[in-house]
Amino acid sequence: MDIKLKSYSQSNIIKIAVFMIVILCFTGVIRELVKIKELNGVNYRIIFEDNYFLSDAYVKESDMIISNLMRLIGEYKNEENIKNGGSIDEEELRMEVENLFAEFQGNSRSFNPQLSQEENYKIFKVEYADKITLAKDRLIQADLKEYHLLVQNLEEHKDPLYYVSDGKNTYSNSSKLENEQLKTYPTYMKFEKYKSEIYPKEIKDNQYLYRITESINNLDQENTVVYVAFTKDFLNQKVKEWKENKVKATNSFYMLVSFLAGLLLSFLYLVVVTGRKSSKKEDVHFNPVDKLYNDINLLLCIGLVILWGTLVNELYIDINKIIIPITIPIAVAGLVLVLSLVKHFKNKTLFRHTLIYSILSKLVAFIGEVYKNGSVGVKTVLIVIGYPIAVALTFFMFPVTIGVAAWFALKKIKSFHAIQEGVERIKDGDIHHCVNVDGDGEFGRLAANINSITDGLKKAVDSELKGERLKSELITNVSHDIRTPLTSIITYVDLLKKEQDPSKVQGFIEILDQKSKRLKVLTDNLFDAAKASSGNIPVHFERIDMVSLLTQGLGEVSDKIEDLDLKFKMNYPKEKVYIAADGKLMWRAIENLLSNIFKYALQASRIYIDIEDLGNEILLTFKNISAYELNISADELMERFKRGDESRSSQGSGLGLSIAKSLIEIQKGKFIIQVDGDLFKAMIYMPKNSNE
Repeated sequence: MDIKLKSYSQSNIIKIAVFMIVILCFTGVIRELVKIKELNGVNYRIIFEDNYFLSDAYVKESDMIISNLMRLIGEYKNEENIKNGGSIDEEELRMEVENLFAEFQGNSRSFNPQLSQEENYKIFKVEYADKITLAKDRLIQADLKEYHLLVQNLEEHKDPLYYVSDGKNTYSNSSKLENEQLKTYPTYMKFEKYKSEIYPKEIKDNQYLYRITESINNLDQENTVVYVAFTKDFLNQKVKEWKENKVKATNSFYMLVSFLAGLLLSFLYLVVVTGRKSSKKEDVHFNPVDKLYNDINLLLCIGLVILWGTLVNELYIDINKIIIPITIPIAVAGLVLVLSLVKHFKNKTLFRHTLIYSILSKLVAFIGEVYKNGSVGVKTVLIVIGYPIAVALTFFMFPVTIGVAAWFALKKIKSFHAIQEGVERIKDGDIHHCVNVDGDGEFGRLAANINSITDGLKKAVDSELKGERLKSELITNVSHDIRTPLTSIITYVDLLKKEQDPSKVQGFIEILDQKSKRLKVLTDNLFDAAKASSGNIPVHFERIDMVSLLTQGLGEVSDKIEDLDLKFKMNYPKEKVYIAADGKLMWRAIENLLSNIFKYALQASRIYIDIEDLGNEILLTFKNISAYELNISADELMERFKRGDESRSSQGSGLGLSIAKSLIEIQKGKFIIQVDGDLFKAMIYMPKNSNE
């Protein structure tokens, strides 16, 4: 007992330690992400940049200047152009005019609905001319404000050096930046007359350079000239900053990967061991916090994330100081809730242990119990009481409630009429009619019971008709098969009385002998069939080697096999196969099958005999090709006095298969035949005897 308690205590200590590691690693990940965000414009891509000229920082430094210059040259030109309305966006002006026209339509007395849109618009242009002018002035003032802000922003930049001109307007922060002097700087960009020159040339491999070239391509490149250059001191400063940021980002990245790896491994460990008291596999162990419904749990997790985000956003100025104190308690609460969900996932109660599922399942169970066990009277009372309550609760959608009630009532009325009509048709003799009622309610069960009675009636009638047909065919076939040899005997007896020639007399006697033996075979088979079907034959079960029985039996009929030029192919397991059967009765059944094959199989064909071990049963299968066209079903072939040749010209009695079936069944076996075209297959299932 002490050992178990000690082991349990150690296991809990390990879980608590790993829990703390998860919290620390998660907090470390958040801290590193905050640190990298604090580096202005720096992200983890800087780690994979080879040098400053191929960096995002280099393009950003130039792109900010060039973007502002492009707006000045391309959009505003100069202050005079703005004051003349040259910078007004046509779309913005159109929207302003449309708003004023809408105001004119709603408020002005000059608007005449009888006039066309064009005529009213002309009136609007005259009446609202001052307001349209004011709208234009507002747009101009907004552009002037933006223009001066851009100019002021550019003037504050001493580096990098820039020069831009469209032939009329020029903006520059250096008088020394001319075409020839440009090449004296350590790095520069020159865009002039559809051509570009960038130094050093490796900058062209910078994957972020497209941000600058796209801005240039939007201008009239025929007249626009753009120069941007870095002085040596400015470049050295930026390269130094880039290297420092790369070192910081690299260190932060390694820390981030380390924390992520620790977080992943420790969290996976908690996922595996949570809910277990020990390392052995057992039922999931729940704590009081796990009683909280999973949907409430999930809402709390979402709430914790929102709370954390709100606190970080509100206190972002002191983010480095407050990030750890904020993250740790929220992470602890969140991890406890997540591990609770993991326990329920392991226990397969993730959905079943929710408040929604609990309420719905109880409601459905209650309604189902009432409908399953309650009488019609109880259900009627519940509907009478429940419907007004449902109407009161859903008063805001009263038409829908009425519609549902009407649909339900109509459905039940249709079910009642369907049953009523079906009973009338069955009463009038249409026993093949089926009452179709959907659902499992009273009407559904009543319809199913009526259909069951109808099925019983159909089976009884079909059985009676089949019995009458079999009786008629039995009498016809027995009469035909017995009368044929009997007629021959009578005929040859009459001839024998009159014939004086000894040689002919001898021939008549042989025919009489043959016909009398044929008659004896028919009567014996008829007797055997009656006796086998009645079950009065005594059965002595013994352990029989199936392969030996077949091999010995085929040896006894080898002469017949040779005469018909048949080839027997046997397939059986390597190990001996034993059945529980009566040896004599089993051989008689097999002999009848072989006799059937000899009479009806195609000469010079192959006969397949397969023995299969099915576990508790042994399957013996005979397959042969019929010499006659098998245009009757397998069920008909099993009937007494039924032959494969409908002309009844062969020497068979039509009782062989029936006798074989009866003999197999009294030995607790199964006898099945199948017909597929001219392929005849007989299958015998016998109980397996596995006792030594």
